[in-house]
Amino acid sequence: MHVSRWLVGLVIFSSAGNLPAELVRFEITRRSVVADGASFGDAGPYERIVGRVYYELDPALPQNATIVDLSLAPRNARGRVEFWADLDVLTPQSPARANGAILYDVNNRGNKVALRMFNDGGGNNPGAVTDFGNGFLMRQGYTVVWSGWDGELLPGGERLRLAAPVAIGVDGPITGRVRCEIVVDAPTKETVVNWANHGSYRPTASGIDSATLTVREKPGDDRAAIPRDQWSMVVSDVSSDAATQLPKVELKLPAGLKPGWIYELIYEARDPLVMGVGFAAVRDLMSAMKHGGGQDNPFLADGKTYLNRAHGFGVSQSGRFLREFLHSGCNADERGGRAFDGLMPHVAGGGLGSFNHRFAQPTRHSTQHDHHDYPPDRFPFAYETQRDPLTGEEDGILRRAAASNTVPKLMHAQSAAEYWTRAGSLPHTDPLGARDAEVPESVRFYTFGGTQHGPAGYPPPAGHGKQKANPADYRPFLRALLTALDRWVTDSVPPPPSAYTRNADGTLVDWQQRHTRFPMIPGVRYPEVIHAPLCLDHGPRWAAERIIDHQPPVIRGVYRTLAAKTNADGNDLGCLLPVEVAVPLGTFTGWNLRKSEVGAENELLSLTGSSIPFVVTPGQRITWSDPRLSVRERYSSLDDYEQRLRAEAARLVEARYLLQEDAERLTPLWRERGAPLFR
Repeated sequence: MHVSRWLVGLVIFSSAGNLPAELVRFEITRRSVVADGASFGDAGPYERIVGRVYYELDPALPQNATIVDLSLAPRNARGRVEFWADLDVLTPQSPARANGAILYDVNNRGNKVALRMFNDGGGNNPGAVTDFGNGFLMRQGYTVVWSGWDGELLPGGERLRLAAPVAIGVDGPITGRVRCEIVVDAPTKETVVNWANHGSYRPTASGIDSATLTVREKPGDDRAAIPRDQWSMVVSDVSSDAATQLPKVELKLPAGLKPGWIYELIYEARDPLVMGVGFAAVRDLMSAMKHGGGQDNPFLADGKTYLNRAHGFGVSQSGRFLREFLHSGCNADERGGRAFDGLMPHVAGGGLGSFNHRFAQPTRHSTQHDHHDYPPDRFPFAYETQRDPLTGEEDGILRRAAASNTVPKLMHAQSAAEYWTRAGSLPHTDPLGARDAEVPESVRFYTFGGTQHGPAGYPPPAGHGKQKANPADYRPFLRALLTALDRWVTDSVPPPPSAYTRNADGTLVDWQQRHTRFPMIPGVRYPEVIHAPLCLDHGPRWAAERIIDHQPPVIRGVYRTLAAKTNADGNDLGCLLPVEVAVPLGTFTGWNLRKSEVGAENELLSLTGSSIPFVVTPGQRITWSDPRLSVRERYSSLDDYEQRLRAEAARLVEARYLLQEDAERLTPLWRERGAPLFR
């Protein structure tokens, strides 16, 4: 088995037990009462604490050995690498009324997500009563924490940023080739080369002249070169802020970019950020908050911290962050203890990320159509240790945490869309989908069938897909599961059983229609593609040093992904279904196809599902040759529909997948939405 130098550094030595976490100090710039001082149940009023946290890392410490290029960052007089990150916290105004638990919400591209997912509220500047929605997290007494971890982010929008250090070579600036994939949804002649308010690595002077630009319609097509005199790059510094290490780079193509087509810009850049310090920033913040470390720590009451456990929650990109955080061995803090006691990576699919390598680009992802050959979707996919049949490597997400005895309680949650566009089957199968993985006792899987990556609004919009998007809402499940996760950590009460598709029971199958048994619905085209991660060769220095030499990478093989089998309505089997999917008024899928107007027609519309209503009457079903029963063939009346909703909600409450407060809210909500069909 190949063991690289990069992996050797993951060993955690017992002698580290007495070392302090390297969060040096807190700098609090603002404290304010939120929600007009409203009281959230037993937790009372909440306050918001805003500021920065300052860190120093010792490159020689074994716990820091996995941070790529840390040894090349500038050091202070103590031989430590300095950096800082933004901090934003919501906590009970009275520490005695807190429940003792941190909910660390890994920001997604600088944006807060926990209030949207758990409270049905949201916003990057929470203060008004409406930002706190149903108040769930506050009523439970959680201390909700956000901090910067992504050094690519540009300023603005209250985004949380990290001032990552720059790696410097012995002979001067470090250079390397950087690849930027660009896909637009509308015709344009200019666009940024990195999306979601992220900067790009600065081109060298020769890098601008030698840069290449190619285009192709689909990821498997040959790349067609666009002559250098037909396009240009514009580099602009957007801020003198110390955290803004990267400029904005724009591509200008006078002939115009075609919607949906894949443009790939490759250029020589300089000054890579030591992006992996983001893992240490989160690790050391959790340790300081739980153990009272760091100068001017604001989370002390009578000289002691009022926080005793930490749960990490991440959505999509930030869920992938948590998976790679674990894989890198970073749940072992500098004391040798657990940084996180519980973790919930949500809608992360099978991915890791572009978080900790030279010239890392954290905002890059991997889906069926765009960004298909970036590093995020790579082995290992599963939590158990497996052998990669394409490379011979042996690894698992929990392997290093198991070696350091820092495995957290973990709930891997995902929507149906992850199976189609995020390789969602691979965390619970082998890399070729031939068998179900052995799930460690510390792990639970929850697949929310008939849902998309993020719930659409109601009524669902048409958007860029051939079908309307999917409004099925998995967020009530998240509230119940977080409640169960905290009890699992604090009282060792086992959570509800895993609920996900399996090879063994025939609910996880090849994705083609003849295997899923998805019905032939008039006017609905079934997908002819699925996201299958590529086994990529990034060059000779990737395994040992995490340096990419092949741009674009060389494809060495393809991993195999599967999808859920469906019932006669086209709704998923073997999954945990929201009430509105279990008692349906239509078909809810995890896939949707791109419309011709946005280009790449019939490719998968990234992360988006479909909602396909049932016809109302038997006559309409016959006229349209719809194989699915009509609404009025299913339910004798509106009251009958409501009673079935109530029964399903009660079943989910009994099984602990749903809280009683959500059961009471959901039934009248869906009765109201379904009422017009029974008039």
